[in-house]
Amino acid sequence: MGRISNRENILAAGLRVMFKKGFAGAGVRDIVADAGAPQGSFTNHFGSKEAFAGEVLDLYFEHVRSLVGQALDDQTLPPRERLGRYLDLITDRLAADGYVRGCLIGDLSLETAQTSEALRGRLAAIYREWLVPFTACLAQAQQDGSIARRFSPDDLAEFLIASWQGAILRMKVERSREPLDRFKRIAFETVFTRGDRND
Repeated sequence: MGRISNRENILAAGLRVMFKKGFAGAGVRDIVADAGAPQGSFTNHFGSKEAFAGEVLDLYFEHVRSLVGQALDDQTLPPRERLGRYLDLITDRLAADGYVRGCLIGDLSLETAQTSEALRGRLAAIYREWLVPFTACLAQAQQDGSIARRFSPDDLAEFLIASWQGAILRMKVERSREPLDRFKRIAFETVFTRGDRND
């Protein structure tokens, strides 16, 4: 009978610990202790802490993809409303965590982009993939006239993700949903206004 692998438990623990302590603050001992695994298991499965963090990012991004799909793939809603639904869905999840936990992609972007080329590259790839469904949804909203064509769908998607990440950072500082609500309110009353007002 084969030995049971601790790999998935360690990755899940890494996600929890990095949310609390960041990349630099998350020690291998903390991670394996949280996973209930022997310390040697970490080096058996991961070549370095940097490589491990890349896999934790992939695990987290799987979750993000599911939330994006839940909102943007809902064909019962017009495309502009799907965008708002995504923001509401994320806001509800952040509220459930007491506005303490934000987005691991944003957190690691701030912490590691200047110190780890490997993680910077992985984060850049994640952002590129993350933008695709938003760009498609925004293009649909422009086609049906619910969002003006002043800016390209690509630029609008970039604006949405970058500004939302900034609002999440402010939320963590303020421990309040107000930065999230403010972003949504202003964005949907200015940038994401209907075509008949801005075309």
